[in-house]
Amino acid sequence: MGFSIGGLIKSGVHALEDAGKKAIKGVVDGVVDKIENKVAGTVDKFEKVLYPVAQGVNAIAGLFGKRGSSADKVNDGKIVGANGQTFPGNTPLNDVAGVKPSNGQKPTEKIFYVNGINTNLADQQATMQTMADKTGAEVVGIHNATEGAISDLKQSAGDKINKGNNPAVDTLADGVYGELKAGRPVHLMAHSQGAIITSRALTDVKNRLMIEDGMTKEQAEKALSNVKVETFGGAASKYPDGPQYVHYVNRGDLVPGLLGLGKDRGEPGKGAKVIVFDDFHLNPVKSHSIDETYLNHRVPFDQARA
Repeated sequence: MGFSIGGLIKSGVHALEDAGKKAIKGVVDGVVDKIENKVAGTVDKFEKVLYPVAQGVNAIAGLFGKRGSSADKVNDGKIVGANGQTFPGNTPLNDVAGVKPSNGQKPTEKIFYVNGINTNLADQQATMQTMADKTGAEVVGIHNATEGAISDLKQSAGDKINKGNNPAVDTLADGVYGELKAGRPVHLMAHSQGAIITSRALTDVKNRLMIEDGMTKEQAEKALSNVKVETFGGAASKYPDGPQYVHYVNRGDLVPGLLGLGKDRGEPGKGAKVIVFDDFHLNPVKSHSIDETYLNHRVPFDQARA
């Protein structure tokens, strides 16, 4: 075997380049973390003020017709099945036939998905199909209707502090409670505002188990351990203990960085796994996209929890 000085030099150069890239990345990551944590801390501090401020902005926007179309409002809190068929929010979740993998394979399980802001029924359906194809599961939606970005943001601010009515929260809470009472495990996925809705709904379920069923806190959490939760770019920073959690956070996505779990912040739920990855895009919408970004980084639930 010959000894190559050129090869040795080339390897050394590559090693230096890699070390340089890692050093630069470390510096950039540190700066990003400091900025995000500083801004996120300020957001957390004034969280209770955000809702009334958002209400005011929403009201002013309404005077100028800037709140967007409310055509999707009729679907708020509806359960979404295959072919876009919708069902009343009080329909047992397990009774709804969902979207199945397009390759015809038999679904491995059933997943219930809550969408984020600015997402109409057709957009949620498209994501449900992508989700079914990438997970091999049958997917049923809980629709969080959009009334335009401004109104949706106002609602999100309320959800974070348990203020205001959100039909999607009620549907999800009733659905999860019903599934647990029937002895069936539940697997939830949520994106963006959908994570806030999920956190709020699971808190409602936990309280219901304790108040209506007379469970202790520990018993309620044990019952909730039959719930698997995956969030993607979640805007919630707090989750109730009990369920099994996997949270996906893209460091290129401002939503979880400023409003959600971000880096080493928030309350992800006891025993939760927070998976942080780097997937930066010039378009911030793509960085936050569940279809184009987050689902590409998702791994099977048990693998993520291992």
